[in-house]
Amino acid sequence: MVIGMINVLIRIVLSPAVVEMFVADIRIKLKKGVADPEGKNTRKALELLGFSEVADVKTSKFFSIRLDAQDEASAKAAVDRICLALLANPVINEYSFELRREA
Repeated sequence: MVIGMINVLIRIVLSPAVVEMFVADIRIKLKKGVADPEGKNTRKALELLGFSEVADVKTSKFFSIRLDAQDEASAKAAVDRICLALLANPVINEYSFELRREA
């Protein structure tokens, strides 16, 4: 128990100070030329429901992620790493995000 508490204190003392909280609003969409069967099926279903004015439907994913960072540059770098590591498949997806400081 004491060793565990000492390890926590060491991590707190040695870790860089967290300065700010950021929120990243991330949109993942298919690259141009990649088939979007979900979008096509949604458009077809809307047409069957009588929404004949709908010409096209594109699907995308939206993530809102809160993260701690020392500054905006490190927050942006972290969001890029998150997108490339998990959220977006670079072969078929492209991503964009807006970053803001949380009040």
